[in-house]
Amino acid sequence: MTETATSELDDAFHVFDTTLRDGAQREGINLTVADKLAIARHLDDFGVGFIEGGWPGANPRDTEFFARARAEIDFRHAQLVAFGATRRAGATAAEDPQVRALLESGAPVVTLVAKAHDRHVELALRTTRDENLEMVRDTVSHLRAEGRRVFVDCEHFFDGYRANPEYAKAVVRTAAEAGADVVILCDTNGGMLPAQVHAVVSTVLADTGARLGIHAQDDTGCAVANTLAAVDAGATHVQCTANGYGERVGNANLFPVVAALELKYGKKVLPEGRLRETTRISHAIAEVVNLTPSTHQPYVGLSAFAHKAGLHASAIKVDPDLYQHIDPEQVGNTMRMLVSDMAGRASIELKGKELGVDLGDDRELVGRVVERVKERELKGYTYEAADASFELLLRSEVQGGRPLRYFEVESWRAIVEDRPDGTHANEATVKLWAKGERIVATAEGNGPVNALDRALRVALEKIYPQLAKLELVDYKVRILEGKHGTSSTTRVLISTSDGTGEWATVGVADNVIAASWQALEDACTYGLLRAGVEPAE
Repeated sequence: MTETATSELDDAFHVFDTTLRDGAQREGINLTVADKLAIARHLDDFGVGFIEGGWPGANPRDTEFFARARAEIDFRHAQLVAFGATRRAGATAAEDPQVRALLESGAPVVTLVAKAHDRHVELALRTTRDENLEMVRDTVSHLRAEGRRVFVDCEHFFDGYRANPEYAKAVVRTAAEAGADVVILCDTNGGMLPAQVHAVVSTVLADTGARLGIHAQDDTGCAVANTLAAVDAGATHVQCTANGYGERVGNANLFPVVAALELKYGKKVLPEGRLRETTRISHAIAEVVNLTPSTHQPYVGLSAFAHKAGLHASAIKVDPDLYQHIDPEQVGNTMRMLVSDMAGRASIELKGKELGVDLGDDRELVGRVVERVKERELKGYTYEAADASFELLLRSEVQGGRPLRYFEVESWRAIVEDRPDGTHANEATVKLWAKGERIVATAEGNGPVNALDRALRVALEKIYPQLAKLELVDYKVRILEGKHGTSSTTRVLISTSDGTGEWATVGVADNVIAASWQALEDACTYGLLRAGVEPAE
């Protein structure tokens, strides 16, 4: 496999990803070597220029990652980067085992972390400022002599610049003069604001002439803005992590940074066509790290182009650009219309079009649907999170108020038995009619709702074998506001999958079992509709 990539992009601007190193420091993320390899493939597929894989020699996992990445990944766009520190005080880079491990990793690019804050030099490294500069010079020169491209991360740069600007700039100059291709100014504590970043980067660029990059933490919520402010000031190298993963509250998020550079700045920073993969790559990496994708993340979130207010929907019906800053397809996302008690006619018409239900020019029908939604949401239903239940309601109104029926429920019951030995038994019985046949089915389950789900399937699967593929994948219960205690109204949201897609249904009742039954009944009905089964007469 190749160790370096060929890219159609020039070297004028770098997108550098550090998910596998800095991003992995997020609480709750613990990457295996296999996870790191999978993420590296996704990042290369996205088209970033550099992937920082970790610190070889510092731990066995990162050392193994570099060995396997060289053998198993044929990088098409990215170059693999090894991360490490400058040599120890009082030694030489040539004899430093940690520097040797960087070379042995086989990575064509090395990022060195160097102290740029004088107090850190004295208190953390316990050496002199001059020796720190020599550590930077010696390590960069040695790696360059060994044929490696070198980037230098100036740790705590902005805090160091505030305390002693001349020394912070001396670190930048030393690194550049020794042969570092890029010197990265790091907001390690994440305390900077965009105007401050712009001012510092502008001054350092003018005073040193070095090629500068930016590494921003998100402790003020400004990491993306700080990154773009640095670009405005002349930085040509941005360090980010997928989905903003990182220590404390995280790092600059790769996806909004790249989208802004391409769509707002007009910079070509990804290979042709890769920007449309933004949403897919974001979600794929979230799956690898086992974190639920943020629904409200810019550009890639499920809600990033979701519209709820009726006023917005009316405008979007005329021109989607009136309430969207870009076409969602540019980043691989889609516009969604949310149906709620805020919905107007335009919301319903657009949602019907999205679901493939032709409402024609029937204003009376649309008005009836609007009123039905508002009436039911007043009782506690929510359709913005339950598209499948809304589609069933919509199709019912299209048919003149007749529900879509595949079966008629005669009765159901669920029994929870508390046994003397401390165990519990959950049993459900369902009686229904389907295709002229009366069916009675009983099943046990892990809880009363699971027992009801199983009993309903047992009753229907012989007649509708398509239901065998269905699986309940999520279950949420909420006690609605304004109610109290055991007499409260309960809302249940259920997500169901058939192996190729998911849908959500909602139920509302004065007890959790009845609400769950409504959502289960809708889930099976929608599953049959989705499978192309004709409803019973």
